Order: sequence, then C-alpha cells, then structure tokens
Amino acid sequence: MTYSKDVIALNPELIKEMPVVPASKYRNAQAEAHGMRFDSGKEAAGVSNLILLEKQRKVFALRLQVRFPLAGNTIYVADAVYLTLGENGLEIVVWDSKGFETPIWKIKRKLFKERYGIDITTI
Repeated sequence: MTYSKDVIALNPELIKEMPVVPASKYRNAQAEAHGMRFDSGKEAAGVSNLILLEKQRKVFALRLQVRFPLAGNTIYVADAVYLTLGENGLEIVVWDSKGFETPIWKIKRKLFKERYGIDITTI
C-alpha cells in the first residue's frame, strides 16, 4: 500500500510496514490473489480465472508453477498446467502468461514442443 507524505508524517510507524520491492526486470508489478503472490497482475487474473473454472468443473487437476526439464540442463516453469475435456477426451493444457515474448522464451517454447509434443497456451 502506498501512503501520502502527510499520512506518513502523522504516522511514521507506517514506513516500517512498507516493503521495499526492487524494480522488476520487465517492469511488471507483483500481485496477490487467493493468498498467493504472482509476478504480474495478468498472471494473477489468469490463475484466478483458472481456479474459478476448476470450481465449476470445466478444468481439472490444476497445478501452478510446474517445472519441466528441457534439453541442455534448461528448466521451463509453466504458470499453470491443467486437464480439460476436448474432442478426443482429456487434454493437457500448459498455460503461461506473457507480457511479450523474449528470445529466451521462444527457445524454451520450441524445446518444450520438441520434448513433450504440446503447444504452450499463452495469454
């Protein structure tokens, strides 16, 4: 929470409560939802939507921050992985929120597709 200079002047103890958060590499602001902290508001909103869909039984077995080993000792961490009912039965969905695609992300997406045969769904 951000306080005005006047509020801080009248309540100096509030300064201790304000966490110092270093600037993000991609200028995204951390957000909190469902008692969890996320790297961006976009990710928090997307996960909140997935949690709601799981409660409505439209998606199943929702898991957050799932680690996948890739070639060359590389790790890809998906924001969410879940099952959904598709045309051919249950389908796995690997989901990630991206503000923009970095060169490293493009490489990891390609390595993921080669190893697991699944396209990553991004928002």
